[in-house]
Amino acid sequence: MEAKSHWEQVYTANAAEAVSWYQPHATLSLELILRVAPDKSARIVDVGGGASRLVDDLLDHGMTDVSVLDISGAALDVARRRLGERAGRVRWIEGDITTVPLEKASIDVWHDRAVFHFLTDPADRAAYVAQVRRAVRPGGHVIVAAFAPDGPLQCSGLPVVRYAPDALHAEFGGAFELLEHLQEDHRTPSGALQHFVYCHCVLH
Repeated sequence: MEAKSHWEQVYTANAAEAVSWYQPHATLSLELILRVAPDKSARIVDVGGGASRLVDDLLDHGMTDVSVLDISGAALDVARRRLGERAGRVRWIEGDITTVPLEKASIDVWHDRAVFHFLTDPADRAAYVAQVRRAVRPGGHVIVAAFAPDGPLQCSGLPVVRYAPDALHAEFGGAFELLEHLQEDHRTPSGALQHFVYCHCVLH
């Protein structure tokens, strides 16, 4: 509950466009998802999606089965209000990714640019990976981004784990075949530059 209280406070006290991770368009994430989604009906989940505008862009590109999962109901409310009537076309899941019930083999594309680097406890990381292995269908794609080795040591007042691409992939294990890794230079609303690494894997 401590993590939930923190994120509810963040999204209650700050405009969604003012937080450091805000992107007007999640360009790299969108490109990766659209490239690997088998068709417009691909089952996509954005983990930690909260108020992110990635869901808007996915809907704009005709995707019909999009879920947004976040621990913060306030963050999800921001996105629902922004989307208006289109919010009804999205599955909204409020919960902690390490414990929330997810249907087995129900996901074609798993995307996370927000959560994994906050999991400083190895037990939480193991629980996260177990969720991915359960929820993603065999042959499904897993796209996870985290702060690079020269990224910030903290985000939103919380400690984070920074990863080189090989180290990020190693957290997931041999069932996840690494297809590619990419880097992203993210400019925050305040003008700071943050470096992310993306690992794109397929689950066997």
